[in-house]
Amino acid sequence: MPGKLYFLAGLGAGYVLGARAGRGRYEQIAAKAQGLWEDPRVQATAHRAERAVVRKANEAQDVVADKASQLADRAGEAVRDAEDAVDDAGQAVDRAAGGPEQSEEGSGVRPRPLP
Repeated sequence: MPGKLYFLAGLGAGYVLGARAGRGRYEQIAAKAQGLWEDPRVQATAHRAERAVVRKANEAQDVVADKASQLADRAGEAVRDAEDAVDDAGQAVDRAAGGPEQSEEGSGVRPRPLP
């Protein structure tokens, strides 16, 4: 709780001091900031940073695409494995029910739909 009181007191003091400085000081600070931003050295640094970000974003995009492809391959393998397991289970049920020569109607096993 004391931390909140200190924060509010600091906020109030900042407001009062800022209000006393007035619009002229604000304009002076804003003009200085604008001049700094327009400095060719600052602009060169900003452009280098932008190119670095774009380069890293492209690298990240490639990594994500590779990982997504690998994940899709693994998912496809898992689906095929599951289909094989279902087929094996169906064959085991057929054998336990007396073999495939028994009619499907009497076995209680419904035929699988075609893909």
